Amino acid sequence: MIKNLGHRKLSKTGSHRKAMFSNMATSLLLHEKITTTVPKAKELRRVVERVITDAKHGRKLEVRRAVRSREVYNKVLEVIAPRYKERPGGFTRILRVGVRKGDATEVAMIKLVD
Repeated sequence: MIKNLGHRKLSKTGSHRKAMFSNMATSLLLHEKITTTVPKAKELRRVVERVITDAKHGRKLEVRRAVRSREVYNKVLEVIAPRYKERPGGFTRILRVGVRKGDATEVAMIKLVD
């Protein structure tokens, strides 16, 4: 029996998904906005919100597991977490920007809120 486990598979293996979202989260936290497809943006939101919440609560090991770059790790703990100290959640915003020319896939920009 197939059960919905609460996340999108995106036609990728578990290890590929984990690596992809780790890389995408690192890019989003470094540049504070990236452009990707809508389903990937919706799943990336879950990853990034958890990373920022862990940083706010001082769970450095959990942040380190999700973010591979030392530069981004320091930025999350020193810049981003204090910025959202009083905010209970909703650290990202997804804006749909149109369709991709090659395959007509809907594209969205995900960014950190101000």
